[in-house]
Order: sequence, then C-alpha cells, then structure tokens
Amino acid sequence: MKLSTKGRYGIRAMFDLALYGGENAITLKSVAQREHISEKYLEHLFSSLKKAGLIHSVRGAQGGYRLARPASEITIGDIIRVLEGPVAPTDCVIEENGDAVCERSNDCVMRTIWRRVRDAVNEILDGITLEEIVEEQRKLTGEGYMYYI
Repeated sequence: MKLSTKGRYGIRAMFDLALYGGENAITLKSVAQREHISEKYLEHLFSSLKKAGLIHSVRGAQGGYRLARPASEITIGDIIRVLEGPVAPTDCVIEENGDAVCERSNDCVMRTIWRRVRDAVNEILDGITLEEIVEEQRKLTGEGYMYYI
C-alpha cells in the first residue's frame, strides 16, 4: 500500500492545524506556506476534510480553518480514509455493506492473510492521533520545554 499525495499532504495539513491552530482559525495561505503545498491543492483537500467533519471553516477577517474535534480525537486513519478511501492491501478485503467485493471471497485462503494485513495497518493508523504527532514534534524541537542551567 502506498499513499498518494492526497493522503500525505492531508496529514501534513491536519498536523499543521493541530500544531498552530488551537482555538484559532488558520488561513489556508499560512498552511500552504509552512507545508509547501499549493493553496489550490489544499482547497481540494480541505473540501473533503470539511465534508467528512474533520475540520470547520470560519468566515470573516479572522477566518480560516480549524479542527472540528480535539487533536486527541482525530487519528491518522481518519484522515487517510477520508482522502484515500479504505485502507486495504487488495480489493478482496474491501467490504461494502458487510459484503466482500470479490466473488471468490468465501473459498480463498489468501483473503485471510490480506484481511490480517488490513487489520494490522488500520490498527496502527487508528492508534496515532494528531495530538501525539504534535507532542512528538515539540519534543523534537524542544518547544514548550524550559531548560535551566
């Protein structure tokens, strides 16, 4: 499984909102500048993220975007599934309305393996929140820590 730019850039943009936003709205332009992503592309990503309820837009002079929920409640898996679709190594383990899309799904032993891979990847992605990434960034940069000599 390989993420497209939609998934990678979407995660970076959501991370930026979590890192710099807080209760304030962040302009699309400032996210684009910090993350080196075109504004036009971000508009497309933010449209999908807004429709999915992961971000809110704020109108007016102090307008922009902010997370719709606390960063501790938004996972990397949430973002990827909105922008990329289901996370699965093969089509045969993508289930629509509880039914597998492959007609051989009932008698295929490989499907069991692909299902395990799918579940493991989803478990990892759903176990990482934006808040955790923000904390890791702050540890990496030393931001938010006081050092005394």
